Amino acid sequence: MTHPTKILVVDDDLRLRSLLESHLQAFGFAVHGLSDGRQVEAVLDREAIDLIILDLGLPFEDGLEICRRLRRSRQIPILMLTARGDEVDRILGLEMGADDYLPKPFNPRELIARIQAILRRVKPVAPMPAAPEELEPLRFGPFLLDFRRHLLRKDGQVLGLTSGEFQLLATLARHDGQPLSRDQLMLLTRGRAQGTYDRSIDVQISRLRRLIERDPAHPQYIRTVWGHGYLFVSAGP
Repeated sequence: MTHPTKILVVDDDLRLRSLLESHLQAFGFAVHGLSDGRQVEAVLDREAIDLIILDLGLPFEDGLEICRRLRRSRQIPILMLTARGDEVDRILGLEMGADDYLPKPFNPRELIARIQAILRRVKPVAPMPAAPEELEPLRFGPFLLDFRRHLLRKDGQVLGLTSGEFQLLATLARHDGQPLSRDQLMLLTRGRAQGTYDRSIDVQISRLRRLIERDPAHPQYIRTVWGHGYLFVSAGP
């Protein structure tokens, strides 16, 4: 029996860590989360962790020191994750034994690609669940959403979508029947948490509704879940 790849996420931002864990789990990974580095060794002693995603800016002990400490006795792959863009931090992280470095905000698919690349270097891995472009086209009402070609058609006619609009629609469609919060949508489409005054998801939802809904004020496919976010329903009413 093949066991899922286990990833340890160490990040003190609870909201971002939770969203990151959800995204990794959606791609078939088993995930364990920590808010700082004090329990890292205990988790490694207890769990067969395959890769660590380690934030650079942590309380009590920063990611660089944790990486240095782990490298004294363990060879588990480490992907450094940080909001800092300074080249010195990147070089220090790699010199202390990190296998790769990804600055925030990041594209979630780039994160998955980097994880896969690291794991390929250290061991063979089982095939990953289908990425969005590998899914079969989804038909809803008169529309056909073609993940492979990044196209939306209505009765054979291609409809024009921006890359951001297509990515948002594809993300909602991949979670057909599952409510997604604005924070989840921001992470899955843009690799970052939503700012307090960021309403860009709502703006894109409005544009998509004007394009695909018969009555945008009473949407059939992209529905509002009050107090939470949005829900895509391919079956309509």
